[in-house]
Amino acid sequence: MKALRYFFCVVLPPLAVLMTGRLGSFLLSLLLTALGWVPGVVHAALVVNDYHEERRLAAAAGRA
Repeated sequence: MKALRYFFCVVLPPLAVLMTGRLGSFLLSLLLTALGWVPGVVHAALVVNDYHEERRLAAAAGRA
């Protein structure tokens, strides 16, 4: 699933952000992608990376 989100960051940035469950970031991603594909890709990559970091921290806290 992780690789799929990063794939969608490049192909359909708003969809990648929507897959993280962040509605506000999804709307911002739609706007950025409409203004230019590159800003949408960068924003989506940052949101997806942040989502995965939160998941790693939650998993580490659960093991401690």
